[in-house]
Amino acid sequence: MDWLLSTWAFREIVRPVGDVLLLAYLLYKSYRILVQTRAVQLLKGTAVMVGIWAVALFLRLNTLLWILNLLVPGLVIAIAIVFQPELRKIFTRIGSREWLRVGSRPNAPHLETLLAVLEQLSTRHMGALIVFPRAVGLRNIIQTGTPVDAELSTGLLLSIFHEGTPLHDGAIVVEGSRVVAAGCFLPLSEREDVQSVFGTRHRAALGLAEETDAVVVVVSEENGAVSLAHDGDVRYDLSLPQVESGLRSLLGFAAKQEDRS
Repeated sequence: MDWLLSTWAFREIVRPVGDVLLLAYLLYKSYRILVQTRAVQLLKGTAVMVGIWAVALFLRLNTLLWILNLLVPGLVIAIAIVFQPELRKIFTRIGSREWLRVGSRPNAPHLETLLAVLEQLSTRHMGALIVFPRAVGLRNIIQTGTPVDAELSTGLLLSIFHEGTPLHDGAIVVEGSRVVAAGCFLPLSEREDVQSVFGTRHRAALGLAEETDAVVVVVSEENGAVSLAHDGDVRYDLSLPQVESGLRSLLGFAAKQEDRS
């Protein structure tokens, strides 16, 4: 009997704590997804409409309430049409393993090789797009390119991105330590608030970062700037140590053991 009472008391204590923690986690994940899309604007507009409706209801503005009641069904349909890309991105994120995962899954490309290649590409002003998938699959992106399935190496990457080669304008997709495909086409971002220095490569990297959770490394052909695109944003013109730190954090690399020569 004492055991049953203690179990019941423990459950009654743990249940509200678990309820609050689970709700907080879900709200945090929802917020992370929303801020990476234009859905925040949707929420602001909805809040304004609810506020107007509340004022009209409180003041008994019958004419305004009648108009709002007529408009609401049409607004719901209009929102679904206008924000269809954002809603698709939200449900894609919810359906991915990212929704229930606390940290990034470990990945193991040859980071030192990649950094050496980025240094050469930047110095030579050779444009490049390198994609690292995370939880959301990129099979549709991979299918737009040419299969490679080769170990990531300095010679391979420099050959692919050398100006004049058939695949140099597209993106490569790296899974683990292998280059899966090259010459892949990425969706261009339609945002209007991007920096004026962003060219097609940066817009393509940003477009993929808006639609998926992939990490994209960009090297500018114009000025050799190296940038990282992820989670719906671009960190422009980073130093190699900043790129290394970002990739270790975003892709779950182990902590750096010794300085790179």
